[in-house]
Amino acid sequence: MEKPYIVDQKFEKESTLAMGEYEHCVFKNCLFESADFQQFQFIDCVFESCNLSLVKLSGASLQKVHFKDCKMQGLRFEACNPFLFEVSFDTCVLNLSSFYQIKGKKTKFAGCSLHEVDFTESDFSEAIFDDCDLAGALFDQTNVSKADFRSAFNYLIHPSINQIKKARFSQDGLAGLLQGFDISIT
Repeated sequence: MEKPYIVDQKFEKESTLAMGEYEHCVFKNCLFESADFQQFQFIDCVFESCNLSLVKLSGASLQKVHFKDCKMQGLRFEACNPFLFEVSFDTCVLNLSSFYQIKGKKTKFAGCSLHEVDFTESDFSEAIFDDCDLAGALFDQTNVSKADFRSAFNYLIHPSINQIKKARFSQDGLAGLLQGFDISIT
């Protein structure tokens, strides 16, 4: 059975979606918490003011998908289809989500809550973390070269186990780079 192809549609206040390929679609004020998006395809789509917490993403394709003002707790982005994976986030709550081994080069996070998000072994080189709260976020064997953390806060990134060459940090955020060295900063 062939999946339906839906293009240029706007979905408001929906709580379920038919499995298919969605292109140039807008999802607004939808309640998809714990929904099953396995094998769905989203291409050039926008999710605005949606609850996507605990959505199952196994095999889902996210290509140029923008999330704005969304609640997205506990998502496992590594379960997505890696082919042409590209996402961006604006004022989203992504707490307890995982980007394990994701290739997220140039991803933009703006005004996001990223508490305890797992970035282990991922590539977020040239990513932008604009005004993001990274309390408890895990960076382990992560490539954040040329990433911009100048307005991010509450991050702990150990320079000896992560690639940080040419990443940008504010002077106020330097403590987040030095904490692993057991030194006192006053």
